Amino acid sequence: MKKIINEPADVVAEALQGVAAAHPELLRVQTDPAVIVRADAPVSGKVAVISGGGSGHEPLHGGFVGSGMLAAAVPGAVFTSPTPDAVQAAITETHGGAGALLVVKNYTGDVLNFETAAELAAVDDVDVRSVIVDDDVAVRDSTHTAGRRGVGGTVMVEKIVGAAAERGDDLDNCERLARKVVSQVRSMGVALTAPTVPHAGQPSFELGADEMEIGIGIHGEPGRARVPLGTADEIVARLLEPILEDLPFTEGDDVLLFTNSMGGTPQLELYLAHGIAERRLAERGINVRRRLVGPYVTSLEMQGMSLTLLKLDDELTELWDAPVRTAALHW
Repeated sequence: MKKIINEPADVVAEALQGVAAAHPELLRVQTDPAVIVRADAPVSGKVAVISGGGSGHEPLHGGFVGSGMLAAAVPGAVFTSPTPDAVQAAITETHGGAGALLVVKNYTGDVLNFETAAELAAVDDVDVRSVIVDDDVAVRDSTHTAGRRGVGGTVMVEKIVGAAAERGDDLDNCERLARKVVSQVRSMGVALTAPTVPHAGQPSFELGADEMEIGIGIHGEPGRARVPLGTADEIVARLLEPILEDLPFTEGDDVLLFTNSMGGTPQLELYLAHGIAERRLAERGINVRRRLVGPYVTSLEMQGMSLTLLKLDDELTELWDAPVRTAALHW
């Protein structure tokens, strides 16, 4: 294992120190329990949009804390859900009297711990709602989940609902928008190599030099199939077709196409794949109106990629286009 770390047990704590040092104008970091909070939180009368999960997927979620997106992110240990007390601390630090919306990826630990935190906050008369993101079309049930996993679509939910909260929408409308995005977004990924969790010291699984795993999860969970390594055209087709069939997406639809690196895929290859995906969608009469390309939902240093499609309408497009200023996303 070659990593730029000190002690494996200290990786997350030391990384959070670096986050605080790098972005003091955007956020502040609380270490016990670990919470990343907007610098100006709490904002009176504003819904607090909060998310989180295991570390190792950066910039998800801490990179999306700031104006127009998240009020707080709660990082757990690597690939491990944050504890309920940390989520409760995020709610306490950010709610401005208008309630809080928890954006939760569909992993069993995350769901249980965020639900527990919401119940604890309710004792203090804070109105907290939870929305589960389950956009991965690869499998119905998998390691760590009951039902589909939450993956790239989480970024779409956080951006769109964060924009709604920023303009002053109430908790009911923020929850409605989150559920709308979840209903209209689908994703699928592929791994060419496995990630190595620092405290484990070895890859999470083994892939041969000529193999790839289609439908992989962001923690290295198994996918639909282990198959021979294909060309970029073949890989994009294997990811895109199940997504298009699942919703389904049809001719005339307007979409946002998100081409995501799992951490170890260079931008050169990612743009190559994105161009192929755009061409295939155009051939189907599907209109790519908005795009996002880059490493936004990673799995440590895994080589691989995922594709996410969100069906757009005027409401969602306006909120996607709204200003955002975070460490990882800004326009």
